[in-house]
Amino acid sequence: MTASLFEHDVDLETLADEIASDDPQRRRVAVLALGDSGEPEVVTLLCRLGADTDAGVRRQVALGLGTFDGPVAAASLVTLLCDSDPDVAKAASESLSGIKDADSAPVLIAAIKHPSPFVRASILRGLKELRSSLSWGPAVEALQDEDAEVRVEAVGVIGFLKREDTVPALQSAAKDVEPAVRRSAIGALGFSRTAGAVATLVRALGDPEWPVRESAAETLGLSKAEGFEAGPLIAALDDAYWQVRLKAVRSLGQMDFAEAALRIAESLQHPEANLRKEAAAALGRLARQETRPFLEQAISDPDADVRKNVRWALSRL
Repeated sequence: MTASLFEHDVDLETLADEIASDDPQRRRVAVLALGDSGEPEVVTLLCRLGADTDAGVRRQVALGLGTFDGPVAAASLVTLLCDSDPDVAKAASESLSGIKDADSAPVLIAAIKHPSPFVRASILRGLKELRSSLSWGPAVEALQDEDAEVRVEAVGVIGFLKREDTVPALQSAAKDVEPAVRRSAIGALGFSRTAGAVATLVRALGDPEWPVRESAAETLGLSKAEGFEAGPLIAALDDAYWQVRLKAVRSLGQMDFAEAALRIAESLQHPEANLRKEAAAALGRLARQETRPFLEQAISDPDADVRKNVRWALSRL
């Protein structure tokens, strides 16, 4: 019986019997078959099953609805976000973030001020993927939310829109008291090459939290803003955390800052292999003859990946 439920052509009559069963396991299997069918007409049936008395069935409904787009599925997932069973709510949150239909945005926005921080954060996470212009205002407002996770998700929504008029909001979020929010805001600024955005990234290289500095060093390399000078990133090569140094090395190489070559070469002596590997790769991109002695010394590095990058860098000279 179970095997027949997974055939391509869904037998709704047979599934109706299974859905009406007193056995929750049979109902779960039926819901799984409905979700796997991909047939739009089963969405309404799945939504009704979201009120099943068995949490396992409701969880399967939440997962199944994640395979469908549209406001009807989105509305049911919003309801399931509020389920008393945490596994059901988590499944609904995961599915909501997979919806791609921009027509679902109004449904999500209508629930964006829900009392639960989990629901608010999940709503914003779903809005991010939709990239709807309707989400701009609510997301900016959510930057003032008392919950840090909600603010992080709000930054994600704004960042995904990649609109220059969102830069001031991201700059404001880059000053948030919560490091996770600042880090997200810094990463989201990578699309902008405006002087204001770059200035915010440079300031973030001095943030007291190293993950924020790491994000700033990486994002500067992605932005590739015209007129940006290497000085702030070269200074980041002295950061106390190798993770920040690594992203600074990568960005300096990506931005072809030849004046940083010798400073990058010093990282070939660092105890962290990941940093040495990144330094060798950056030196290969820059291809500066003055770095040859450093590379030749690193040819016998104990790490195989470092040696591979060193050989490539030398081949570029």
